[in-house]
Amino acid sequence: MTAKDCGRNHHQYRKKLCRLLLASLLGFIVLALFLILLIYLILRPTKPHFILQDATVYAFNLSAANLLTTSLQVTFSSRNPNERIGIYYDKIEAYASYHSQQITPPKLLPSSYQGHKDTTVWSSNLNGNSVPVAPYLAAALKQDRLTGTELINVRVEGRIRWKVGTFISGKYHLHVNCPAYVNFDSNSNGVAMGAAINYQLIMNCHVDV
Repeated sequence: MTAKDCGRNHHQYRKKLCRLLLASLLGFIVLALFLILLIYLILRPTKPHFILQDATVYAFNLSAANLLTTSLQVTFSSRNPNERIGIYYDKIEAYASYHSQQITPPKLLPSSYQGHKDTTVWSSNLNGNSVPVAPYLAAALKQDRLTGTELINVRVEGRIRWKVGTFISGKYHLHVNCPAYVNFDSNSNGVAMGAAINYQLIMNCHVDV
């Protein structure tokens, strides 16, 4: 066998080895993806259930210059409906909006871990001082005042991770919208607390993950 034949055989061996390593790597990736899909199909994580329990309105006033001052204290809960999956809540923030416009700055809530079938309760003050609002929003607020009912949306934004055994998933975006219907007329469903009005709401929230 000549030196040229040896070189050719060595080159072919290296090509076969590279193909084998590449096939093994692809097989490992496919197997890992299959196992992740299988775990997901078996466990099927269900998004948490949020409920807005109550809201206390201390201020919701519009000035002549279209500046809105809002002061709320809200309490809402989240329940993990999964039997085998825990939930990590990372960097959760809450704020209030009115007719799709944010009227309070985001308030950071405590991060937490939620076990199987567990419930977590958060309470937070949401305050916005002299927030400029669009003219159409000022007009909508005046109209709502005439009808006696105003819809304030309490929104929660953040990221969550699923925990299955020792496996922890990547982060998923959490979007929660909790509607709060409040009345300021004589037929208000709220309870006066000094200058504030407390509303026992028990409103289901819309959750997107």
